[in-house]
Amino acid sequence: MDDQQRRDAGMTIRRKVLGNAWVDKSIAGRNAFNTDFQDMITRYAWGEIWTRPHFDERTRRVLVIGTMVALGQWDEFRLHVRAALAEGGFTPDDIKEVLLQQAIYCGVPAVNHAVKEASAIVQELGLLKS
Repeated sequence: MDDQQRRDAGMTIRRKVLGNAWVDKSIAGRNAFNTDFQDMITRYAWGEIWTRPHFDERTRRVLVIGTMVALGQWDEFRLHVRAALAEGGFTPDDIKEVLLQQAIYCGVPAVNHAVKEASAIVQELGLLKS
């Protein structure tokens, strides 16, 4: 694949995973400072990694959510939890199970915060069970 093919494939999967609204907002926020970075992640994170055939999209979503907990990257965590629930067919119980698993490997304090962040998203999306 050349760079343009990577960019096109990356944009397709990026839209599928994150949703058109998020990607359109991201594109609208491009400027002279961040355009090169946006292009790079579209080509490589999305066009090279997310399009690889070995893992399916659901597995990749679980990996990203768990990794964001481990790293304490809460902006990306919220982005991917929201996308998994709104675009990826995940249920709140799916997210809960990822977080319970991460509590063992990342620690209770990290997952305590993750539960708080994910709960707010579940509630925002109207998915909170009584």
